[in-house]
Amino acid sequence: RLRLRPPTPADTEDIFAACQDPDIQRWTTVPSPYERRHAEDFIGRLAPEGWLHDTEYTFTVEPRGGGPVIGAVSLHHPRSGTWEIGFWTAKEHRGRGYTAETVTALSRWAFTEAGVDRVEWRAEVGNAGSRAVAEKAGFVVEGVLRAGLFNKGTLRDCWIGALLPSDVGLPSAHPYLPAQAVQAAAHTAPTARAVSEAGNGSAQAPDVPARP
Repeated sequence: RLRLRPPTPADTEDIFAACQDPDIQRWTTVPSPYERRHAEDFIGRLAPEGWLHDTEYTFTVEPRGGGPVIGAVSLHHPRSGTWEIGFWTAKEHRGRGYTAETVTALSRWAFTEAGVDRVEWRAEVGNAGSRAVAEKAGFVVEGVLRAGLFNKGTLRDCWIGALLPSDVGLPSAHPYLPAQAVQAAAHTAPTARAVSEAGNGSAQAPDVPARP
């Protein structure tokens, strides 16, 4: 239903209008109040610089057959192997599943085309709409980070969640050892004392599994 593409100057009015929504200004990092020059700077400088320096990939979202901008979504990678996703959707287009569809598609793209091992989502605690989108897209909410989000000059507590390639049936770029597997190995492996007590006096020391 949707098409993702880099923003162009033709999107200025749609983005400016969408970002007048108080909820977008409240929960995202867009400036408040949001002026036309902010949309122009986003399209003309911020988004292109991210693509140029390979630090952030920003897309506008529109109907596949063309039409007004539905929203925007971006991926940036603050550290190796992990990228963070951010998004907003114009008020009149919410409640139709567009945002979860977009987040799912872009996350899969990150896994298959960019070799990403983990896509993270963060939202200020209380942003129930963003959390609902993330969970619908398959993200696992992992907890709360104190002062984990910086918005408009203030550190805020945030929810954090993640989507892994294995969550959507895709292989990971690097081997992954879940905590459950480590714990299971610890419970089934013999302890050093048990191995010692079971020894037969041989001069060769037994192999003792390393503890996690």
